[in-house]
Amino acid sequence: MNYLSQVLFVLTLGIFSYLISQRVKKIANSIKLGRNQWPEGEKAERFREMLLIAFGQKKMFKKWIPGILHFFVYAGFLIINLEVLEFIVDGFAGTHRIFAPLLGGLYPILMNFFEFLAVAVLLACVTFLIRRNILRVERFHLRDMTKWPKLDANLILVIESILMLAILSMNAADQLLQPLNEHYTETGNLFFSSFLMPVFSGMSENSLIILERGAWWFHIIGILGFALYVTYSKHLHIFLAFPNTYYSRFTAKGKIQNMPIVTREVYGMLGVPAPETTGELVDPGRFGAKEVTDLTRKNIMEAFSCTECGRCTSQCPANITGKQLSPRGIMMSVRDRAETLASLPADQREDGKSLLGDYISKEELNACTSCNACVEACPVNINPLEIILEMRRYLAMEESSAPASWNMMFQNIETNFAPWKFPATDRYKWAENVKSE
Repeated sequence: MNYLSQVLFVLTLGIFSYLISQRVKKIANSIKLGRNQWPEGEKAERFREMLLIAFGQKKMFKKWIPGILHFFVYAGFLIINLEVLEFIVDGFAGTHRIFAPLLGGLYPILMNFFEFLAVAVLLACVTFLIRRNILRVERFHLRDMTKWPKLDANLILVIESILMLAILSMNAADQLLQPLNEHYTETGNLFFSSFLMPVFSGMSENSLIILERGAWWFHIIGILGFALYVTYSKHLHIFLAFPNTYYSRFTAKGKIQNMPIVTREVYGMLGVPAPETTGELVDPGRFGAKEVTDLTRKNIMEAFSCTECGRCTSQCPANITGKQLSPRGIMMSVRDRAETLASLPADQREDGKSLLGDYISKEELNACTSCNACVEACPVNINPLEIILEMRRYLAMEESSAPASWNMMFQNIETNFAPWKFPATDRYKWAENVKSE
């Protein structure tokens, strides 16, 4: 690799690093729109959850075939990119396969392992493309999957497939060049790429060099472009799944997070001593959530971590029965609103719109049965229900616009301490006619 190539490599790396850093900064600013509240818990427990769910893909294996294929794509792509470390060193130093002489006999073993994973990723991506576009799995074609989400999913699968083919083509050309050009270091036999060698065997040395160098540059630019593209894509979960699962909430799934200041008032009305709370009770300013700024940073990070796989929506009983609610749609709306606000100057964020009403409707929120099916189904521990409940809290406490049947229940609880419209003294009258045995 000559001096000009080294300069081009450094320039390419610098441009993509800058663009990626700008996107990361914008995503971080979007998440920071929320309240700075994070679930607490033991670090060891959180690391265990992160390793099992984010890296180990534990929840994906509820269905074995998609689980295994997804593990190959996810873990395989991460591990294969360890090879990019050699690309980067070679790019800076102007060398070729710098680790080959350093690792000796271990090098071809590692390269064969990487090639096996490349083939596994390629086969998995092709299978996923077939499932999406030919078999047409229903959850990939629901109403919240508009043109861009569909295109995004297909693009990423095609890009990953092409990158894997680039690795195999580069290695095949490299093996053909090793006996012809001393610049190409001996790698030993590489099993999978050797099947492509007959395809290129009739090419001249110069043509092979162009093919090998072209595939090398394509892979470098492809990886950097992929890293940039991911920041615009649902595949951001490749990175955010790790912090998102680390900050999982370990309380019971059905437990609703009460507001301490409201809890204290309720205990006071009942004449019961309020439980002790840690820290000072702060006036929330607004009960529940109308805008993304009313949500927590964890809620917004979950929106950016959403894989848009649709498992939550496919398990939602409200959606199954034809209601407007889609937990996946809720997370996509939170993400879209956060990005919109983050792109505006701080003094121009009052744009006349809000998350509630303009992005998420009351009809969607009221359709939720609070069953936690979406929470259980999510492969990266996203909790759409928490956002839904906060927005319903706003509707009930700030706008008094809960459904009439709910308001009646709230009134009965307030006056009779029970959902039913009769006094507490009559609560056990039904038992008077029950004959004892």
